[in-house]
Amino acid sequence: MIEDVVAWVLLAAVAAYACAGGTDYGAGFWDLVAGGAERGKRPRWLIDHAMEPVWETNNVWLIFVLVITWTGFPVLFQTVFSAMWLPLALAAVGLVLRGAGFALRKPTRRLARRRVYGAVFAVSSLLTPFFLGAAVGGIATGRVAPGTQASAAWSNGTSVIAGLLTVAATAFLGAVFLTADARRFDAPDLVGYFRLRAWCTLVVLAVLAVVGLAVTHDDAPYVHDGLTGGIGLVLVLIAVVSALTTAWLLYRVATGWARVTAIGSVALVVVAWGLAQRPYLIPTSLTVSQAAGASTTLRWLMLVTVVAVVLVGPPLVLLYRLDTRGALQPLTEADLRQTTAGREPENP
Repeated sequence: MIEDVVAWVLLAAVAAYACAGGTDYGAGFWDLVAGGAERGKRPRWLIDHAMEPVWETNNVWLIFVLVITWTGFPVLFQTVFSAMWLPLALAAVGLVLRGAGFALRKPTRRLARRRVYGAVFAVSSLLTPFFLGAAVGGIATGRVAPGTQASAAWSNGTSVIAGLLTVAATAFLGAVFLTADARRFDAPDLVGYFRLRAWCTLVVLAVLAVVGLAVTHDDAPYVHDGLTGGIGLVLVLIAVVSALTTAWLLYRVATGWARVTAIGSVALVVVAWGLAQRPYLIPTSLTVSQAAGASTTLRWLMLVTVVAVVLVGPPLVLLYRLDTRGALQPLTEADLRQTTAGREPENP
């Protein structure tokens, strides 16, 4: 049925945002823990140059998720945003502050202000994915149901673990991509710097995943059963293999393929979570068919989605491709001086 197709589109959009937006959040996390001004100067230089061309673009996926949710599944939208308004509001504030901090810190000349803007950017990059993950964890427990008012449904063990897993996953993606960027910018010291952090984050992810399995056994049994059996388990195992392959590729400094396998590992976990909830959008109180809007609305939504994919998809692919090849870096002052010096004098 058409509502199932729209649900798959929504899940794909969530996975895309988890990977694209997650990479940016991960870069902000490493900005936060890079150290003082001198110690963190080189990592922050790389983070600024790597994020600058695409950091705004990645939020397109979040907008896509919101539009599909409130249009295609209005009951889901109302239920989640009524019960989870606090973590989602904090995440939204973090998004705004994060963007403002990143945009303002580079052109600011005063060191004190740059530190303030940098701190806002870095801290928001940590808190925003945590609160988003905590909201997802609250949904997975089934504590949210139609008619539920604002509550503490997100302050439980599963929500905390989901938030921490989200932060760790973004840090993993950020470290992998920054390793590739360090190689592209010919910075071998930063290749080793971020590669080590990618390996360490992978260990943290493994520990959190084991703890998460224990916590969700009783706190979110429906999703737990879906992730430990059937197609959900298969996808999780493939994600584990992809993550381990990423670690091996980083060892071989095959950073291009490492980005692919890292994205695959995170995307597969998101898809596995979505399949683990079938046929529910909110276990075990709201199914896909119960949450769906009118059939006419869903058909128009699918038409608009197809148009959006045709019009926006190719430019996004081109943008990401140009960025990974280093073709979008702005000219430096040295480049401008060299270009000016190379011009032929104009005839009077």
